[in-house]
Amino acid sequence: MPLPPTLQDLPLPIIGAPLFIISHPALVIAQCTSGVVGSMPALNARPASQLDEWLHEITEALAAWDRAHPERKSAPYAINQIVHKSNDRLEQDMAVCAKYRVPIVITSLGARPDVNQAVHGWGGVVLHDVIDNTFARKAVDKGADGLIAVAAGAGGHAGVKSPFALVQEIREWFDGPLALSGSIATGAGVLAAQAMGADFAYIGSAFIATAEARASEAYKQCIVDSTSDDIVYSSLFTGVHGNYLKPSIRNAGLDPDHLPEGDVATMQFGSAGGPKKAWKDIWGCGQGIGAVKAVAPTADFVARLRREYAEAHRRIVRLGGSVA
Repeated sequence: MPLPPTLQDLPLPIIGAPLFIISHPALVIAQCTSGVVGSMPALNARPASQLDEWLHEITEALAAWDRAHPERKSAPYAINQIVHKSNDRLEQDMAVCAKYRVPIVITSLGARPDVNQAVHGWGGVVLHDVIDNTFARKAVDKGADGLIAVAAGAGGHAGVKSPFALVQEIREWFDGPLALSGSIATGAGVLAAQAMGADFAYIGSAFIATAEARASEAYKQCIVDSTSDDIVYSSLFTGVHGNYLKPSIRNAGLDPDHLPEGDVATMQFGSAGGPKKAWKDIWGCGQGIGAVKAVAPTADFVARLRREYAEAHRRIVRLGGSVA
């Protein structure tokens, strides 16, 4: 199945993951103008009325970039919608997305046919987060255009499946758009995702350590200073298992190696926000951060990915192979 026109001809086969609290217009614009799909959660706009302002800012900035750089136009952007029943803003936020005809909507924590139909109504594409093959089938059955396979090692609410197993099982029956998430922070990792059968790499944690990200300097520096050994997988903070930086857990007075289980009832969205305020300084992060050596502008980070991606291609050719 060919990719939808919105996802064709990207300068780099990369989608920037929507980062809770951290993604905002400056990061999205920087990602898109650097040649990768930029994204942010609708819920990062607070109050809700701010979403309209932010989408206006993004669309105007990208249109201005395209006029000034007709030979190097921006990549499309995506908005993440949490379709969990506790998100009391979903209907309002979807109406704003419809107003701006958002090119890509990333849905999480549930699959809703009505949401998918609404996006299709304005010509948008729906990509849905999944952690296993069962959820993947449900999402496609309910009308999602594409899937984001969230494998072991991804930041935030990550799955536990090896990317090799997860992509292989999905590709046995699904030939639509597929992105792979899980510890990807290099251009070689992007090429590896494609070699496994994914169309795109889905990168989140590495973008936290960029100049445009709305994260504290301490959070960014912690990513630079940490490796996969500094990541813990826990359900304590939202009720759903996710990956977090151990130093932030220690700073909260907890032992990251002996955390109790969480309760899914603590997961709240919409007007109530995300994790409990007590955990607001617990930093989500994936296992790929060992490749992040410095805080840098988004354009510089994407340029590094592009160089590494090209070098990985050349290395494969030298070994006598190819990646279509």
